Amino acid sequence: MTPTVRKASKLSIIGAGSVGTSMAYAALIRGSASVVSLYDVNERKVDAEVRDLAHGTQFTSSIVMGGADIEVVRDSSVVVITAGARQKPGQSRLELTSVNAGILENLMPQLVEHAPDALFVLVTNPCDVLTVVAQRVSGLPASRVFSTGTMLDSSRLRWLISERTNVAQRNVHATIVGEHGDSEFPVWSSARISSVPIREWMVHGRHVFPQEELDSLAYEAAHAAYAVIEGKGATNYAIGLTGARLTEALLSPTRSILPLSTIIDGYLGVEGVALSMPTLVSSAGVKRIIEIPMDAGERQQFLASAATLRESLASIGF
Repeated sequence: MTPTVRKASKLSIIGAGSVGTSMAYAALIRGSASVVSLYDVNERKVDAEVRDLAHGTQFTSSIVMGGADIEVVRDSSVVVITAGARQKPGQSRLELTSVNAGILENLMPQLVEHAPDALFVLVTNPCDVLTVVAQRVSGLPASRVFSTGTMLDSSRLRWLISERTNVAQRNVHATIVGEHGDSEFPVWSSARISSVPIREWMVHGRHVFPQEELDSLAYEAAHAAYAVIEGKGATNYAIGLTGARLTEALLSPTRSILPLSTIIDGYLGVEGVALSMPTLVSSAGVKRIIEIPMDAGERQQFLASAATLRESLASIGF
């Protein structure tokens, strides 16, 4: 079934690397937007990628365009930024901060000039830090500048739980919040399989998820990207699908709740940093974060994650 999108909607993806092209491919297949536009400064690369994608559009409901001229993003409804230095094996997302912040400071004003009404989504890492950089550089409302945050991390966690229980992912309700990185954590106190609290899920009279198993799942979900990068050099397919699905939510008047990284304004006393929480979004952008119940330990983890990102922002003068 083709997702419902706004008439003549346009998704522009900045960066024709493995993430950007995977996202363009996913968006074309899913019909996430009427037009998918791919921009990159490497003209030869982006032209080849656009041509390759265009050759298959007989079989899609969307069209593709793009190139090395920033003009290709004009009048976009959604702009997803994937451009930046790529994470290397063994490198944390926060180590990318300085170089990618510099790229974004140069790029963001150009994007706003050509797509002044767009919603801007950061995928480039560290996406939480760069969300703050992008919002401050652009001067746009925080409701229009945010990142995919832990949307993919939460999907990874739900897949892991689904694998452990042999239950369909649509029946697994578990969310990772905080930094999209090493200080992220699942909110186990509100996690459910169907309507059953995850700690109470039993098979043959045995609890499937004692605390040590939950700790293992949390670690595996948080470090999943490192394992993929070690094996193939990059993560691209899952984040491509994530960006396509988010685009559909952002082109719909119907509000969705997704774990996105937005600039926090007072939740648990945190201000001025971007962290992931379940977030109400639609074609109007971010409406508000959903303040889900957390126990005392989870609240402390949230504050620790905020402190980590505040230090990273301070290290680059933000």
